[in-house]
Amino acid sequence: MNNVKKSFSIRDMENLSGIKAHTIRIWEKRYDLFSPERTSTNIRTYSIGSLQKLLNITLLYNNGYKISKIAKLDESQIPVMVKEIVAQNSKKSHALNAFKLAMLNFDQSLFQRTYSSLLAERSFRDVFYEVFIPLLNELGLLWQTDTISPAHEHFISNLIKQKIYIQTEKLQNGEPTKHDKVFALFLPENEIHDIGLLYINYEITLRGYKSIYLGQTMPMENLADLLKYYNNIHFVSYFTVAPTPNELNDYLERFSNLLELAPDSKLYVLGHQIRHAAPDMFPESVNAFNSIEQLLEFL
Repeated sequence: MNNVKKSFSIRDMENLSGIKAHTIRIWEKRYDLFSPERTSTNIRTYSIGSLQKLLNITLLYNNGYKISKIAKLDESQIPVMVKEIVAQNSKKSHALNAFKLAMLNFDQSLFQRTYSSLLAERSFRDVFYEVFIPLLNELGLLWQTDTISPAHEHFISNLIKQKIYIQTEKLQNGEPTKHDKVFALFLPENEIHDIGLLYINYEITLRGYKSIYLGQTMPMENLADLLKYYNNIHFVSYFTVAPTPNELNDYLERFSNLLELAPDSKLYVLGHQIRHAAPDMFPESVNAFNSIEQLLEFL
């Protein structure tokens, strides 16, 4: 367990729970809810147990319990009340907290138990939109504030990708039922952020289309090979960090020229980098989307 993060600053506690550091200090002083240790320079540090307790208290607090009432509870009562609330209506919040703890402790078993519990009551699509997307959005902030390391982010991201692969593989046993278009999913060169693209691949396969998943950092010239086999291919890509704003216009123009080899083919693009593009920057053969949901509605 030497690689487990065991000590947290009050800023870490704020970032992970959503409760302001000032409020945590008040709860600590007024209600004696936490007993942080202090460094030689008098800086508070909190244990993983304190983090777990704070996450549980946050769930109760967000469900209408007054902090004064929570403070009077026996320590053993808090997890019991949390389970009761989760059983009623707050499984999403509990799952997010459990996934965060799984990430911080590199605890694959906790991730799997939490995921299985969600999947027993919800569709995979619901789990992805209601839990995985909010979790992934939080990871960016947690990484930027040094609450987690790149190792934490890679650990949880790869577990999520594993679940997308499994769900997609279940659909791939059958033949495509729609043949009016073929999809090819790829990331441009130097782009490796593929969770969004993997999920789109799952949705396209679910809809009965043939999907060719090419994955990360694909040179444009290699994509031309597909046009030798299909004349109605619809490319889908996610521009998270590449191409850069300075490269975007040239990239789209070159791709548009490539698509002239198959006039019925298209390029659909999503991701952070397309926000840097003016609407008139996109050639007629290229469609830009602000979200996965928007793309899927279009399909």
